[in-house]
Amino acid sequence: MKSFRLLLTLIGLSLFALQPVQAQNKSHLVLVQTIDGPITPATQEYLSRGIKIAGQRAAEIIIVQLNTPGGGIDAMNRMVQDMRASRVPIVIYVSPRGAWAGSAGTVITLAGHAAAMAPETAIGAASPVGAQGENLPTTEQTKITEIMKATVRSLAQRRGVEAVKLAEETIEKARAVSADEAHQVGLVDFVATDLSDLLKQLDGFSIETAHGRRALHTAGATVDYLPMTLIEQLLLMLTNPNVVFLLMSIGVQAMFIELSSPGGWVAGFIGAVCLALAAYGLGILPVNWFGLVFLVIAFALFIADIKAPTHGALTAAGIGAFIVGALVLFNSPGTPQFQRVSLPLVILVAIISGILFAIIIGFALRAQRAPIRTGRESLAGHTGIARTNIAPSGQVQVGSELWSAELAEGQKPIRKGEWIEVVKITGLRLKVKALTLRDDGQGMRNKS
Repeated sequence: MKSFRLLLTLIGLSLFALQPVQAQNKSHLVLVQTIDGPITPATQEYLSRGIKIAGQRAAEIIIVQLNTPGGGIDAMNRMVQDMRASRVPIVIYVSPRGAWAGSAGTVITLAGHAAAMAPETAIGAASPVGAQGENLPTTEQTKITEIMKATVRSLAQRRGVEAVKLAEETIEKARAVSADEAHQVGLVDFVATDLSDLLKQLDGFSIETAHGRRALHTAGATVDYLPMTLIEQLLLMLTNPNVVFLLMSIGVQAMFIELSSPGGWVAGFIGAVCLALAAYGLGILPVNWFGLVFLVIAFALFIADIKAPTHGALTAAGIGAFIVGALVLFNSPGTPQFQRVSLPLVILVAIISGILFAIIIGFALRAQRAPIRTGRESLAGHTGIARTNIAPSGQVQVGSELWSAELAEGQKPIRKGEWIEVVKITGLRLKVKALTLRDDGQGMRNKS
């Protein structure tokens, strides 16, 4: 009995001794999100979803791997608000090597509870521009610039005077700096070669959130990547100017085909879907709506060339109008390079559209020149059988139809049962002649 009690005591002491070790070995969760591309409503929704999931899973931190040339001010502001209100600390990590936190990405980086950059990355050039990428009027430029300067001042205030000065210069003078330069003045907290290096540097680092100060525990943390959903990827893809341009081109062309030959539904359905998707992108991208006028004129010229005997002249003019319209729509002066449509793509689509309509023209011309194969006019030259004596009129069967017939001029009477050939049709009567037959030893054949 004493031995049994001693055994239980030893087991209890062992479990008690192991308890702290188990608590220490319990790893923390690090949720990683990747934003690679322009800042859009899709990226804002992606970040918002990540913050919500991190809260539900009691994550230690969220690391946002950022590589962006910038984006819309509205989406940027919503992302900053979500980040500053987050209970889970958010670390912005500009990576991989060669990445850039440009324009709106600069403000987002500063909004993180901690910020890091990989070597050979850059941050800055955050001067505001208009919705079409153009320089803003003096008064409006001043207002927006001052608002953004006030925003970055409040975000960089905890980082020191030099960091605040540099942050303001990224807005006012479009200044950009390297990772080492940003780290030297305290604009970012770390320069980390990769995610593992960043987690090591973050361990024990103290941060301030809206819910108080806390130290991070990232040593041995479990890393879980949160990718974009299919819908978020689709919405992000619809802010690509090349994709929007292709959708708009296909949509307009399909709608013109539907209007030119109504009654079908496939072309109209495809056109409506493509135009609806393109409209989403056009509502976000900086575009010059005047370019749509040239695109509509281009397709109108393509359609007109099918109906008018210009033999391709209108199609050539349409290709020119198409190229001009696309460039005016997407590539107006001042539009950021990452929001411009590819010139080779525009030329390729214009040529393909022109060739497509040229093929349609070819089919149309051949159809006009082809002999009539249906209707009464197509009966000339057909053969049949006389169902009554024709002298000078009677009835004949041509194919499966019974016709009233009369002798063509200068023809001899035709007896019932003889083969006839249609010479022409007059009103509802056929002009016919006797068909001379020959015997070639294999039955009666038409005499040639």
